[in-house]
Amino acid sequence: MEKLLYITANPKGLEKSKGLKIGEAFLESFQEERADVEINRVDLFSCEFPQMDADLVSARGKLAGYGYTLDQLSPSEREKITKMHALADDFITYDYYVFVSPMWNLNSPAVLKAYIDNLFISGKTFAHTANGPKGLLSNKKAIHIQTRGGQYIGTPMQELESGDRYLKIALRFLGIDVMDTVVAEGFDLNPKKVPELLEQGKINARHAAKEFAKGLIHV
Repeated sequence: MEKLLYITANPKGLEKSKGLKIGEAFLESFQEERADVEINRVDLFSCEFPQMDADLVSARGKLAGYGYTLDQLSPSEREKITKMHALADDFITYDYYVFVSPMWNLNSPAVLKAYIDNLFISGKTFAHTANGPKGLLSNKKAIHIQTRGGQYIGTPMQELESGDRYLKIALRFLGIDVMDTVVAEGFDLNPKKVPELLEQGKINARHAAKEFAKGLIHV
């Protein structure tokens, strides 16, 4: 059975979050098309995972480039790198990934970057080759659903957005096929149009879900 991991980075909860409402519309549409796919959820504001602190940076470097074994790491290094690998191992078991996040201060919530940091493991999710790094997570598909208070598409502000841009770069680096982002924006600029903008976001998400549900690209 194929599996989908639904990853959210919004502390507001479904009742208050426009993005999460749009995300649920995406999931409903996807499930209508692919009832055979198992769906699991991760709320990044409600779970614990390693942060890239001194211990984790040291442990990753020792294992990847300096010939250390796990037993040669300090207890703290060993504990954190083990948790990092466990998170990456679990991530790898999925076929589809849906990320839902707001745009905060031109970027995504920091918790999303911290989560992605755990996926960059040489030899597991990417490899160094004579032609440069190569992603190892092929035959997997991802999409990002992002809400924005301002108006960015088609304006000079478009180049300032870095959260969605980074996420797509990171996932493609790992070898994942990334679909076009579902963007719903302008909520803060048009308070009276929030219901209309939200509904359009749901419509766009449902359309994207039908495309997303068509299956994996096997290479």
